Amino acid sequence: MSTTAESPLLRNSNFRWLLGGGLVSMLGDQFSMLALPWLVLSLTGDSLSLGIAVALMGAPRAVLILLGGTVADRYSPRRVLLLSKYANAVILLALAGLLMLDQVSLALAYAAALALGIASAFGIPAGTAILPQAVPPQSLQNANGLQMGTRQLSLLAGPLLAALVLGAHDGAQKTPMAALAVAFAIDALTFVFSAWTLRQVKLRPLAAAATQGMWRDMAAGLSMVWRDLPLRSCYAYWALVAFFVMGPLHVALPVLASERLHGAAALGLLMGAHGAGTLAGMLASSLGGAWLRRHFGATLLLVDAVVACLLMALGQISTAWQGAALLAVTGLLGGYLQVAIFTWIQRRVAPAMLGRAMALFMGIFLGLAPLSAAATGALLRHLSVGELFCGGGALLLAAAVAAALWTDIPHIAGNPSVSSP
Repeated sequence: MSTTAESPLLRNSNFRWLLGGGLVSMLGDQFSMLALPWLVLSLTGDSLSLGIAVALMGAPRAVLILLGGTVADRYSPRRVLLLSKYANAVILLALAGLLMLDQVSLALAYAAALALGIASAFGIPAGTAILPQAVPPQSLQNANGLQMGTRQLSLLAGPLLAALVLGAHDGAQKTPMAALAVAFAIDALTFVFSAWTLRQVKLRPLAAAATQGMWRDMAAGLSMVWRDLPLRSCYAYWALVAFFVMGPLHVALPVLASERLHGAAALGLLMGAHGAGTLAGMLASSLGGAWLRRHFGATLLLVDAVVACLLMALGQISTAWQGAALLAVTGLLGGYLQVAIFTWIQRRVAPAMLGRAMALFMGIFLGLAPLSAAATGALLRHLSVGELFCGGGALLLAAAVAAALWTDIPHIAGNPSVSSP
């Protein structure tokens, strides 16, 4: 690659292809994320059926993502990601065609959700393993920030765009199923486009990695994380963080908006403030890069301690603007830290193992999210929402303090990019 340390990242043709194709694909995803629940509710009007469809899409990601990371390491992340995109396009085009033919059923919706979930279990780890092979090592932090910021922007703007398109088709006197078919077809075409852009990317060649069979390769990835003490310590710590934070944000926040702020509009304001803060943090991730590389572990624990205090304060709010301000800062810190964490893992782990390392990292959050949500829902039967936020924040603060006192995390520094397995 011709990009040098002085060249702006956006002059890197590899990154432009990845960023452009990824943006189009992520915007397309919002059409399916809106259309699939609508399809299930149109067929049944039953919230349980909707929950089953969501579970069918989410469960394969949690169960199969480590296998997906192993496959990406064995057969190249780009090849696995391309196949995942083609599979998604075929699934969505088939679903759109059957909807246009009025051949629709709940079983079809369930099958599509399951197939999309399986495809994403392979596509997600492959996608996170590509970037270190596509951009110069010194640009990795900025590339992660822009790529993740683009994803966050799509989460903010994509649903609105999808709703406008679907609403326009409804206004044109099309049947609801035809409008849904259009949404799925649009998403399928964005997968085709992003697959084409991915084929334009030229990755740095890697030394051939020794393979021992699929299951042994998977075990080797787990063993690598276990033997690397800083990596192992961080993964265990992030599991605690995921459990203490994700449930309150996903379950207790709507309850807080309902009980104290009296309206869905308030919940929208809170979620929008958190999303906007996250986007700002991701886009600001290049700030303090050199200092962060020297003090990665200490920064990680300090930010989590501040977030813990913000969560405790969130339990005491009485107006929507107070919650929005707290969540904007929480999102800002979280977005900055997300980019730093991804970059740290990508630099620490050899490319031949990166798919498995990232799959395990994301599997922690995918697996613990439903457990955290269920625990939060159960606790809210016995605690007030204010007590729950205070308790969750206090536990997160205790975890950060314990990690600072009794683990090696505060002494972890950033790593130079690993160029060979």
